[in-house]
Amino acid sequence: MSNVPRSHRVAAWAVLTATAALTVGAVVAWCVALPAFTATQLYSLVDLMDGVVYGGVAWLVLTRQRTGSTMAGWIVASVALGGSLSAFAAQWTLLHPGPAWLLSAHHWAWVPGLYALVVVMPWLLPDRRWTSVDRAAVGVGLGYLALLVVLLATGPPPAGLFPLPSGVRDVRDTLARPLAPVLPYVLVALGLLAAAGAAWRWRRGPADQRHGMGWVTTGSVLLTVAFLVTVLPPVVPATVPALLILASQAFFPAAVAVVVLRQQLWGLRLAVRRTLVWYLMTGGVVGAYSVFVTVLDRLLPITSPVPQLLVTGVIAAAFQPVREAVQRRVDRLVHGEGPEPLLHRVAHSLGNPSDVGTAVAAALRLAEVRVSTDGPEPPAYDGGPPVTVPLVSGERLVGHLHAWPRPGELLGARVTEALTGLAPVVAAVVDLARTNRDLSRSQRRLAEVRDEERRALRRDLHDGLGPALSGIALGLSASRNLLTRDPHRADELLERLIVELTSRAEDVRNLAHGLLPPVLADGGLGPAVELLRERYALAGLTVVVRVPVPLEPLSDAVATAAYGVTAEALRNVQRHAGVQRCVVTLDRGMDRLRVTVTDNGRGLAADAMGPGVGMHAMRERADGVGGTLNVAPALPRGTTVCLRIPLEPL
Repeated sequence: MSNVPRSHRVAAWAVLTATAALTVGAVVAWCVALPAFTATQLYSLVDLMDGVVYGGVAWLVLTRQRTGSTMAGWIVASVALGGSLSAFAAQWTLLHPGPAWLLSAHHWAWVPGLYALVVVMPWLLPDRRWTSVDRAAVGVGLGYLALLVVLLATGPPPAGLFPLPSGVRDVRDTLARPLAPVLPYVLVALGLLAAAGAAWRWRRGPADQRHGMGWVTTGSVLLTVAFLVTVLPPVVPATVPALLILASQAFFPAAVAVVVLRQQLWGLRLAVRRTLVWYLMTGGVVGAYSVFVTVLDRLLPITSPVPQLLVTGVIAAAFQPVREAVQRRVDRLVHGEGPEPLLHRVAHSLGNPSDVGTAVAAALRLAEVRVSTDGPEPPAYDGGPPVTVPLVSGERLVGHLHAWPRPGELLGARVTEALTGLAPVVAAVVDLARTNRDLSRSQRRLAEVRDEERRALRRDLHDGLGPALSGIALGLSASRNLLTRDPHRADELLERLIVELTSRAEDVRNLAHGLLPPVLADGGLGPAVELLRERYALAGLTVVVRVPVPLEPLSDAVATAAYGVTAEALRNVQRHAGVQRCVVTLDRGMDRLRVTVTDNGRGLAADAMGPGVGMHAMRERADGVGGTLNVAPALPRGTTVCLRIPLEPL
């Protein structure tokens, strides 16, 4: 409440104190006088209820309203003060004939506030930017109230409060005489117009401002119809209009409470929740006790204590379950949905973090909820600083959940607790969405790399092995022609063809083993790398294989990925490093396998990390088993290829 003006807080407590004192005084005076229950007493009951209900509402609004127009707070304060003063004046005059101002208060004190509920209050809901129609309607309503108060306060006793000189009184009577029969109908017309405006905003207004407006429309219509009955010719008993006003006054505050709580207007928070539960439970207990005791008194002997005891026992047994049911509904009205419906909404938005934010914002009635995966800084939003909750999946930080309250509100502990409780679920959704994106990307890249590997294999066969075999065929034809003319040259040519054919056969074996060596399935990763070492030794490259601890057992997927990366790294060393020696280290830990290929050759070229087939193949193999690949310069020179693959603990 630190942002609420001090004058508002002082006025709120003054209204609450005065209303409470006048209400207690009215009840005490009624208990002393014990008047007959007439239509006048019914109207006094309406005034008394206005003081009790609107006194608490005025205190809540004035002590918590930070933004928007404060006119609604002053209207409910005038209803509370006018109603309680009118009720006290009506009961006091039964005991004492004066003073005159108190006697007159019974006739006019309730008018400003109660009539303002009819012609002005519906235009103030929901709290929004006023249009020209809103301003005109509120201006006409306030002008009507001012005229009516002036006419009542300057009227003849007992209603008049300010007696006028005879000349001025004649002018006043001349002006008021034609207006008196019209003003009640003007009230009804303005009330129906206000109800129509509320109905239009209910059906045509922005979606986030429609919550509860149907209740306000109904309450405004009921209140206007109740006043219409009072101005029509008396065709019904005098108590009927009073009962209608009493019923409408019981409904209208509830309607206003619904729209205020559902849209969280005027900064009302936990006090509303507790006060509303107290009102409902108190009224329910008193009403149930009165009804049940009255009914049982008629069925059982008058002297029997059974009705009181039976009803007391039933109410005591039902109190806690009923209170919990009322508490749940009030909590939903004030704070939004509980955790289970909220989790249900989040579950239906799996796979899309933006849908999760929309579901959480709608359920908790927040202005905006967004999920960010780039860092702790919230996304740009014109709504003040948000509440930020980290999203952790397992032990990894996968993002942050940012929530903004609606304008003029603060995020209470209950909303923060709900967001914190939701964080693991939202983190799982974000992690799942990211995994799905990475999987889709990996599948696309895997298909691309497979196509590249096929094209590379075709190039090796078409551009390497094909021409070589064609050359060998031409050499054999030439040898056959030389056999009879120059056997010595034919023998030399056949020797060269044998060497070429042996080399091409080795290339074919290298291609076949590069795809998937049979020894990998038979003997595992260690023997397969040993075969690579032997093959490259024949080609002039010394490969030192280091295996600090036994590698097996390894899954087929892990072994294949490790072998593929090792084979591609050795091929790059032979082709590009310009060295005769490199080191391969196969190191298995408790929960990971690390494969390192290091040479001291030329080092990385400027485009070595580009989209080459070999680099793509190594990275895709690493991604396929959840590993990471790092290609970096070695010290003092050369290149290091390091593959890390997570393993299940031994």
